[in-house]
Amino acid sequence: MTRHEINVTINGRQYRGAAEPRKLLTDYLRDDLGLTGTHVGCEHGVCGACTVLLEDQPVRACLMFAVQVDGGELKTIEGLAPNATELHPLQQKFWELHGLQCGFCTPGILLTAVSLLKANPDPSEQEVREWISGNLCRCTGYANIIKAIQEAAKLLRETGTER
Repeated sequence: MTRHEINVTINGRQYRGAAEPRKLLTDYLRDDLGLTGTHVGCEHGVCGACTVLLEDQPVRACLMFAVQVDGGELKTIEGLAPNATELHPLQQKFWELHGLQCGFCTPGILLTAVSLLKANPDPSEQEVREWISGNLCRCTGYANIIKAIQEAAKLLRETGTER
């Protein structure tokens, strides 16, 4: 099968490669680029475990072909923290407030929350619930996830940072 060139910026780094037209973005990220933080759950776009940001918008990597991101800009969970020794405020609050258990859904929820806080820096509980409703978690019951997102929003507002 013919392979197509892909040039994409991921987490601020330029990647150049090739993929068959039918290769899913999840497989390209994980298998070709070694970015295994994007998890593969349901493979139907329902669970949200594979959520990444394409041009700052949350998308399901299991529903996209790798060739669709050619020329685009992606953020995966590997690019969320500002550096290797510091956590993003969302990661920090998830850790502090027990917003995760097994962690399988966490990368997708964190990236969805990044997009939420960019669109709405002070979301209500209901707005957080609606925004993350496409991200399924089988462990936590969501209470601490919601609390962690709201506390991270508060921290981001107080520090005046936009990450």
